[in-house]
Amino acid sequence: MVMTVIDVTEDTFEQDVVERSRTTPVVVDFWAEWCGPCRTLTPILEKAASAREGEVVLAKLDTDANQQLAASFQIQGIPAVKAFKDGQVVDQFVGVQPPPAIERFFDKLVPSEADRLVEAGDEESLRKALELQPGRADASVALGAMLHRRGEEEAALEILDKVPRSFAAEGLASRIRLEREDPSLAEAFKALDEGDTQRGLDLLLEALPEADGRKDDIRRVIVGVLDELGVEHPTSRDTRRRLATALY
Repeated sequence: MVMTVIDVTEDTFEQDVVERSRTTPVVVDFWAEWCGPCRTLTPILEKAASAREGEVVLAKLDTDANQQLAASFQIQGIPAVKAFKDGQVVDQFVGVQPPPAIERFFDKLVPSEADRLVEAGDEESLRKALELQPGRADASVALGAMLHRRGEEEAALEILDKVPRSFAAEGLASRIRLEREDPSLAEAFKALDEGDTQRGLDLLLEALPEADGRKDDIRRVIVGVLDELGVEHPTSRDTRRRLATALY
């Protein structure tokens, strides 16, 4: 059984808070025996942690007994609460908060039901995620790609076109349209599907000068691929430069 409430000290903080937070969010309650508001807040924190059944750990740190650590986190008033994820402070507050505010604080640290459904990744789960969060980009793109592979193009486009401001969704929707309108791009899409990203992008860039009314769709496909690669990827930097040259 995962402990949801633990006591930590300067000696155990690195392991029990910082390192643990890389796998499980940890909320640190900076308190002291003489602090009346601390006695009000701590039970609320403990209840919230226990309700999440190990998905969040509450670590209690006595600031009087661990003054050096409290100073390193610039604790000037207590109760002070800091949330750690991936070894870093991601949220915090000072003073007593009402239970609904504490619940919201903890909720931000754990995956939502929709998050879990997207992580599951099967069609039923993705559809349920979109029922909970219509237009959610990651669920829409994953489901759209699934339908596209099955040849259900209209169903895929119906989902993708509802996603606001998503390069990935726009890119996939544009690809589906181009597959219908421009068979000459089949080799580029085949290369992308086979993992030869550089060749796929090269072929799309080469097609731009003669694309006429299809330039925007090709651009969206390229941008969608680059968005998946990430801005720091060497291919992204070079391709963005070449894309700008080809368009302008």
